[in-house]
Amino acid sequence: MSEVQSSFQQALIGNRNMEDTNKFLTKFKGCYFGNTQLNLEFLENLDDFEIRDDDVFIITYPKSGTSWFQQLLSLIYFEEHRKGIGNLETVDRVPFFEYNFRKMDFVERPSPRLFATHLPYYLVPRGLKNKKAKIIYIYRNPKDVMCSYFHFSKNVTLQVTSSFEEFMEQFLEGKVLGSLWFDHIKGWYEHKSLFNIQFLMYEEMKKDLKGSLSKVCKFLGKELSEEEMDAIVRQATFQNMKYDPRANYKNIIKTRYGLEAKGHFLRKGTIGDWKNHMTVEQNERFDKIFQRKMKDFPLKFIWDMNEE
Repeated sequence: MSEVQSSFQQALIGNRNMEDTNKFLTKFKGCYFGNTQLNLEFLENLDDFEIRDDDVFIITYPKSGTSWFQQLLSLIYFEEHRKGIGNLETVDRVPFFEYNFRKMDFVERPSPRLFATHLPYYLVPRGLKNKKAKIIYIYRNPKDVMCSYFHFSKNVTLQVTSSFEEFMEQFLEGKVLGSLWFDHIKGWYEHKSLFNIQFLMYEEMKKDLKGSLSKVCKFLGKELSEEEMDAIVRQATFQNMKYDPRANYKNIIKTRYGLEAKGHFLRKGTIGDWKNHMTVEQNERFDKIFQRKMKDFPLKFIWDMNEE
């Protein structure tokens, strides 16, 4: 392909990506939000949202284990969820903070209130800085995040009409819901001293769910029996969640994205699926960008299931 053809193709991709971005996303204070169920007035007043001392926030970049952790928190905090007595979905027990698609009155919710959010550190309510409410930040290797995000955007939210190669460009430019992955994780980590926060790796949860659960319970100050812990681990496996309507968002997909949405909200949840998507060239390019942007970043990443 000639240089002129290549430039022309890049321009076409850029235009198409921009159309997708404008159609599905809204930029607010430097961060991209999905248009579905977005309440700009709520966002504008976020800083003043009153935080309670026993609030718990799960914070993630999209496709980093949010639904999984919503299920985990539901199982930790609600005995009826653990015993399968209550039919309440996890999204009702641990609602999304900035996408309130159930139109809940958060002020009226009984304590402890549990929330999930993709917000960057600079947009969360200032009450979180009193360090009493707890934050759990779950992070995942960005190659798997990007691959999972591509499938989710293509099959569930129907926001992507492009190829994987084109989506990779959008992802690396931060023109996706949640904006740039690098900024999200670095922002939270670099400002961790402002918050009562624990960082948890998605891949560690995959390798040792019970160990991760113990760590989380200790941080939350929750004492559970061995039997309760085993029940949580059993119900929180990816396969069980995939077919548990309380945990897998199937009903939400129908109401929120329409019947055209296909595929599972939870797809694979594996480590290293990026190897099935990325060419050698794409992988090398990603590695260069990662090394440049994450130089001296102290959190470790696991890229492969066999890696320790």
